[in-house]
Amino acid sequence: MANTRSAIKRIRQNAKRREYNQTFRNRARTFVKKARVAQHGSDVNAAIEATRKAIQDLDKAASRGVIHANNAARRKSRLMKQLNAMKQRVAK
Repeated sequence: MANTRSAIKRIRQNAKRREYNQTFRNRARTFVKKARVAQHGSDVNAAIEATRKAIQDLDKAASRGVIHANNAARRKSRLMKQLNAMKQRVAK
């Protein structure tokens, strides 16, 4: 347990920030998961829309500092790569 008043306050701040960050991290994960599920289907428009929402949410998390910018860029790149592969698969 913390001994000083500043350390006790820091614990409270960290708990509050952790809760705040978790909401954005979980939202981003959910949208990415929905995009991947949509990309395994056959509806291209639904996959494009789900991927767009996932990318938007990843950008929001990165801009708030919840995840690193490079982490968001890597995830977006992978989503787009999977979306393009899905488009080619459905086009055939």
